[in-house]
Amino acid sequence: MTLLITIFAAVIATIKWYTRKDNSMLLETLVFMYWGAALMWMVDAIFEFVELKAAYFTPSGQDMLNDAFLGLSVVALGLVIWTVRLLIKDPKGIIRASLTKDNR
Repeated sequence: MTLLITIFAAVIATIKWYTRKDNSMLLETLVFMYWGAALMWMVDAIFEFVELKAAYFTPSGQDMLNDAFLGLSVVALGLVIWTVRLLIKDPKGIIRASLTKDNR
C-alpha cells in the first residue's frame, strides 16, 4: 500500500508540474520527494518479496491498514516539507510584502 500511495502521489505531482507554465509553486520538490519515496518502497517490496515469496501477496488486513497509514503519512509529510519550503522561498513575494507593509 505504501508503494501504491506514493506512486499515485508522484504521478499526480508530476502531471501538475509538467502541465504548469511557470515554476512559481516549486512543484519539482514534491516530484522528487514522491518519486524518491516510491523508489525506496519499490526496493523494500522487492526485498520483502524475496524473503516471503508467495506470502507477500496475501497480507493481513492489519498489515494493509498499517501500510496505508504509513503511505498517507509519507504523502502528508511531503506536503508539509513542500509547504515550508514554499513559505521560506516565497516565490511570489506575498509574505515579504505583507511583512514589510506599513500598517499606519
